[in-house]
Amino acid sequence: MFIKKIFLYLTIALIFSLNLDAKSFNKAATVEPVLIQDGKEKLWCPVCGMSIKMFYKTSHASKLQNGTKRQYCSMRCLAVDMQEYGIDTGAIVVVDAKTQKLINAKDAFYVVGSKISGTMSKVSKLAFKKESDAKEFIKNNKGKVVNFDTALKMAQKSLKSDIAMVKKKKKKKVYPKGKRIFEKMCKQDIDPTNYIEINELKSALKNDQLCKPLKEKQLQATALYLWEVKRLGDLGEVEGKVVVNEDEKCPVCGMFTYKYPRWAAQIFYKHNDHEHHWSFDGVKDLMKFYFNSSKWGNYPIAKRENITKILVTDYYSQKGIDGTKAFYVIRSDVYGPMGHELIPFETEGDAETFKADHRGRSIIKFEDIVEEEVYKLDVDE
Repeated sequence: MFIKKIFLYLTIALIFSLNLDAKSFNKAATVEPVLIQDGKEKLWCPVCGMSIKMFYKTSHASKLQNGTKRQYCSMRCLAVDMQEYGIDTGAIVVVDAKTQKLINAKDAFYVVGSKISGTMSKVSKLAFKKESDAKEFIKNNKGKVVNFDTALKMAQKSLKSDIAMVKKKKKKKVYPKGKRIFEKMCKQDIDPTNYIEINELKSALKNDQLCKPLKEKQLQATALYLWEVKRLGDLGEVEGKVVVNEDEKCPVCGMFTYKYPRWAAQIFYKHNDHEHHWSFDGVKDLMKFYFNSSKWGNYPIAKRENITKILVTDYYSQKGIDGTKAFYVIRSDVYGPMGHELIPFETEGDAETFKADHRGRSIIKFEDIVEEEVYKLDVDE
């Protein structure tokens, strides 16, 4: 009888522990997280703005092809960066969900589809250094073991639906909450178009005291409202802005250009009785394409003699202006999506003001732009 009772207690304890394991698993770091990005914005994902520390056990990291270090809250955000920027696939690391140490992602064993909720995705993806740890995790949480390539393909395949799912939630709850917090607790002259990534904006809200002290969830909601609603909404009211569709990618760097409206630029080419155009996330990439379009792909009609107009975005007014008549400030302390930029202004007076305010090196006109000098902007001096 005694043995039966002991067996019963052990069985109940086992069942309880299995349920507790699934419910109590926390994605947040329980050790000091390793943050690989630079600057004060390193605490947050550059794609979605979420806290790396809070989602450390699903965190991935790599670097862009230009060497910039990036760290993400999830494989989903890694997949977004791969699509938009292009990253060094040989440098991807992931946090081991058990030891919380960074490991080579391609050597990891991923548990996909477990009871644990996904991070920015419907399906969870957790990595382990040891296959035995992954299988042990499955005993309590279900799922299956796959390699990195399989997990990544799953993330890429579901990317569109995952983005739609997250966007729906944000529209319903997060944006309204962020708007309320912004209007009540933040300075009203915040210009989100001054920032290249959402984690830079989030860092400024906290560290530059643009808002009263906010908890992480409040900070995230406010940043998302400013970044995804106010930033694009404010520019949507600008008459004569450079119009970019959501499916347009810069032919030079591959980034979606609509995400960087402050820097949008376009070249239009005549083709028979109509026009084609390509959009860029800055004048620097536009000029690279202008000088040698064949370097970036098969663009047979993209010849200089076929150009009908060049549009660039005036830095101050945010209106589209004639790029061939603009004045450009180079080597200032203001960076575009791809680093140093040729920053355009409609008038020379505006260019002079900006140059003085932002330590610009010089002002040049379109006809004085030299291909070799454009590429030198990719190198810090």
